[in-house]
Amino acid sequence: MSQPVAAVDIGTNSVRLLVHDPERGTLQREARITRLGGGVDRTGRLDPAGIDRTESVLAEYRQFLERHGVEQVRAIATSAARDASNRDEFFTRAESALGVRPELLSGEEEGRLAFAGATTGLDPARGPFCVVDLGGGSTEFAVGTTELEGILSVDMGSVRFTERYVDTDPPEPEELVACLSVAEAHLLDVVRELPDISETATWIGVAGTITTVAAVEIGLATYDPDRIHHFELTKAAAEDVYRTLVTERLEDRVHNPGLQPERAEVIVGGVTILVGIMRFFGIDPLLVSEHDILDGVAASLLR
Repeated sequence: MSQPVAAVDIGTNSVRLLVHDPERGTLQREARITRLGGGVDRTGRLDPAGIDRTESVLAEYRQFLERHGVEQVRAIATSAARDASNRDEFFTRAESALGVRPELLSGEEEGRLAFAGATTGLDPARGPFCVVDLGGGSTEFAVGTTELEGILSVDMGSVRFTERYVDTDPPEPEELVACLSVAEAHLLDVVRELPDISETATWIGVAGTITTVAAVEIGLATYDPDRIHHFELTKAAAEDVYRTLVTERLEDRVHNPGLQPERAEVIVGGVTILVGIMRFFGIDPLLVSEHDILDGVAASLLR
């Protein structure tokens, strides 16, 4: 009988778990917002309170692993840990809580795993694909059809942009313009480094900002991954959600169905990046995927 495997993604804004069985499929998928990377762009260190929250979640996840009889676990850490001078201290605490020491991923490896997860089960005839993994600290662009052909990671994410450019509530127009202008500069780098991106036939969006925008557009009072997975987010719908979220005060924004209250503070930076990407590349629609880097990590354990 096959044994389940588990993937843990320790990101800038959230910590996520996937327990997968090769015969029975997904057994458990969890996500907790811990804001591990809060302030790391400014201080170069992981926030002590964020470390505490993350350590608590990892201890909770360890109980899930024991319950499912998981023996193979791969834990990864991404943008916030890459930028932090105290990551080794955090990794030691994370290993004590989870039972497995996280491995630090490069942006390129992060995009490679996201591509593998997001394109699983898609007809290659829909390619070439570009997978956009919009995280808290970085965004990866991965292009290819049946195999990954090019990848670039850039330093733009929901937490990073909100902390750098958004000081008022609701944001001033010039703050949004700053976000969009910096995003465009990064996207010019993407085009220069990945010229084949212009051949993309299907754009796929993964990670919390993008699934949240889809959930807000649908109006999900209770998050339903089955309704999110492969939802086609039109450019008009993304623009509509953008206008709603960036013009509301935080105290009002938290009440939007589909938006987790813990994500409301940083969604401004995230949704601004998303509409900037969709405008720049003329994406319409964006195929939203629940399958992402976690699925790619789990698949790597089953080879």
